[in-house]
Amino acid sequence: MTELKLPGADGRLTPYRLQGTPWSAQAPACAFNRVVFSAAHVVADPFADVAPSSGGKIDWEATLQYRRYLAELGLGIAEAMDTAQRGMGLSWTDSLTLIRETQKALSGTNVPIYSGCGTDHLDPATVRTLDDVTAAYLEQVDAIQQSGGRLILMASRALARVAKTPDDYLKVYRTVLARAEHPVVLHWLGSMFDPALAGYWGTDDLTAARDIALQVIAESTSKVDGIKISLLDKQREIDMRRMLPASVKMYTGDDFNYPELIAGDEVGYSHALLGIFDAIAPAASHALAALAQGDKQRFLDILEPTVPLSRRIFGAPTQFYKTGVVFLAWLNGHQSHFVMLAGHQAMRPLPYFVDIYKMADQAGLLRDPELAASRMRQFLALYGVQA
Repeated sequence: MTELKLPGADGRLTPYRLQGTPWSAQAPACAFNRVVFSAAHVVADPFADVAPSSGGKIDWEATLQYRRYLAELGLGIAEAMDTAQRGMGLSWTDSLTLIRETQKALSGTNVPIYSGCGTDHLDPATVRTLDDVTAAYLEQVDAIQQSGGRLILMASRALARVAKTPDDYLKVYRTVLARAEHPVVLHWLGSMFDPALAGYWGTDDLTAARDIALQVIAESTSKVDGIKISLLDKQREIDMRRMLPASVKMYTGDDFNYPELIAGDEVGYSHALLGIFDAIAPAASHALAALAQGDKQRFLDILEPTVPLSRRIFGAPTQFYKTGVVFLAWLNGHQSHFVMLAGHQAMRPLPYFVDIYKMADQAGLLRDPELAASRMRQFLALYGVQA
């Protein structure tokens, strides 16, 4: 078995021998009984002579090929979301191109594709009124719908900046939802994912915020397919799930507690819209097939070993979880380099990457262990480590 000398936090090297059995990447044995989306990362063009501070350029073919891979595993695509560095390197212009290209690339598949719709082409510092925010939302709504896309209505930094009361949120969402041609997925992203979204729904009280989100849904139920909440608090998700109208789905965005939330309880369950499914796609596909076949314990047995990896990838500061997702994609040979939009490959310390390597191995998520070990050696050498 392949062995590397990996550094600890004190810099000392300790031998580590790969031990995991990789999950096969193949079409699922049956249709899933949950609606499942993987938010998908983008692959940067490492040869572009563009300053990282400007965002960078996308390698379109590698980016689309990764979406084909996810689709082959039966996972729907949540496009142009925060996993794709939306608002952290990915511009609205590139987001719209990505949305259109993904729809074309996957036109022959049956997997669902929903796309992020926000206000990120606005500079929040220049926004003055709710009308500015509403107009920005509607611009993106129209652009995505004109391309045949369906909407994930993303939380807005601009709205969080200018809204004064919960009623301001109700007013904006009421108008935007009225323009939707098909039911949308609402997106409640906690401040741990984006500090600019603190106090979303007009309050710092998460219970009061939940009630405003429920009021938005109650006023426009026919326009809402579901809501994704990413608060990393399983009980809050369960409590809200039990309060939703029967026609509205709960999509878990909890990258810490997803196995039990998707498995559900005697009252109900969550569907999934998860960034971690980008990183654990083969395991997720096998687990969801087992669940659909009535084997809940098998589902949990497959996914539970992925939870320590997910918690490390999404650990604080959580907004930089994309670095771990792309690092794992590089280790697994899905891209030829570890370069990210806006230079985000530099946003985590060495011990983080060492832990991801080991935890991914233990969860069976290094699809070619020899390749992963070779790339890990290359990576460690950049830090002066001779593994």
